[in-house]
Amino acid sequence: MSDEAKWYVVHTYSGYENKVKANIEKVIENRGMHDLIHEVIVPLHDAVEIKNGKKKTVQRKIFPGYVLVKMLMTDDTWYVVRNTRGVTGFVGPGSKPVPLSEEEIRGMGIELPKAKIDIEVGDAVKVITGPFENSVGVIQEIHEHKRTAIVRLSMFGRETPVELDFTQIQKM
Repeated sequence: MSDEAKWYVVHTYSGYENKVKANIEKVIENRGMHDLIHEVIVPLHDAVEIKNGKKKTVQRKIFPGYVLVKMLMTDDTWYVVRNTRGVTGFVGPGSKPVPLSEEEIRGMGIELPKAKIDIEVGDAVKVITGPFENSVGVIQEIHEHKRTAIVRLSMFGRETPVELDFTQIQKM
């Protein structure tokens, strides 16, 4: 058991995602579990529908039948979420929930805590890990939501933009 909240995927009956979200949030409120279960989301995206020749933007579920829960995994939180009406179980082998990795979370567009990085566009940086290790370049763009930066590196006599994770670069 870790003392850091992680994202877990909860499987629900199809069409019950919002109801499950509301029920878990109600339990958090009633039992005062804010410090254990931090956030419950139903990932949505905007889709454009054309009906009768008119464009209309609607929100669609990215993962129908699933809800994402950020929580500290304890026997209590597992029990509360698992026994919420509409929940069929956690995603993971058997009854052991598996938290999502940072890459999976990023891929879903879920906001991660802002990385503390003291770089700005135009700064010179050194690549400290990965295939471009020891290369030096200049920051062209910063994407805080993805925790990456576009760095212009000199490769084969050309300036080439490369997307690097904040953990791969160091300010010079």
